[in-house]
Amino acid sequence: MIRLIDTYAYGNKLRSVSPLWKCGFTAAMFVLSYMSHPAVQLLTVGWMCLWTVGHARIPMRIYAGLLGTCFIFYAASLPAVLIEIAPSGTQLPGTTGAAFSFTFAHWTAYIPDSGVHASLLLLCRTAACVSCLSFMMLTTPVSELLQVMKWLRMPSLVIELMLIMYRFLFLLDTAAHDMYTAQMARGGHSGFKSRLADTASLVVRLFTKTMQRYKQLANGLIARGFTDEIHMAPYRAVSVPARYWRESCAGIAALLLVELWLRWRILL
Repeated sequence: MIRLIDTYAYGNKLRSVSPLWKCGFTAAMFVLSYMSHPAVQLLTVGWMCLWTVGHARIPMRIYAGLLGTCFIFYAASLPAVLIEIAPSGTQLPGTTGAAFSFTFAHWTAYIPDSGVHASLLLLCRTAACVSCLSFMMLTTPVSELLQVMKWLRMPSLVIELMLIMYRFLFLLDTAAHDMYTAQMARGGHSGFKSRLADTASLVVRLFTKTMQRYKQLANGLIARGFTDEIHMAPYRAVSVPARYWRESCAGIAALLLVELWLRWRILL
């Protein structure tokens, strides 16, 4: 997935647009998505999909796959949000119309209405925020993001750590792919028990292999004159087409108006 994201970040139709503008646009939409009502968040998902798929020409299959991967973590957090446990025989708050209730060994596990409501709110917020970040990931290369961070006067140590970690992801992916291919060539992963054993062996050996590659990377930096600071190309200002300015400002203004209207209705 990391290589696929990197490929589209360099080959999309918004590649030539100012990375500073794209980061600012993403930040504004992220803050709006986090603080707005669910209806506005759902509108944000659709609008960011239009920018990513329509303007940047990212295939819908890739965009949906990236969002789906992020929602795996949302699904993993659902039990903690939905399920509550209390001793049997006690008054269970919020059990009116509960979708699920199960009693075992003097304990009752149930899903209250408040849990369902909280999970739906979390779903809308997660979808909106992830769609904003996906736009930035799929349209802006990491090197340009680091240049923008340097222009914003981020500490050099933070930028260098992010650059090394980004490079480390590719080392980890390459090592895992090579080891998996070697295991398949030797007849591994042929059954359930064999798959478990081979996966455990891959995980154990992957750390050692990756650390060796990391030491090679460090030696390469030293051989090229590394002096405790990685020098990056300076940020180069790029113009933004007037069309994108108009569409972004109009969209943010429309979403803000909808949000203000919803808040006004609640106050009434």
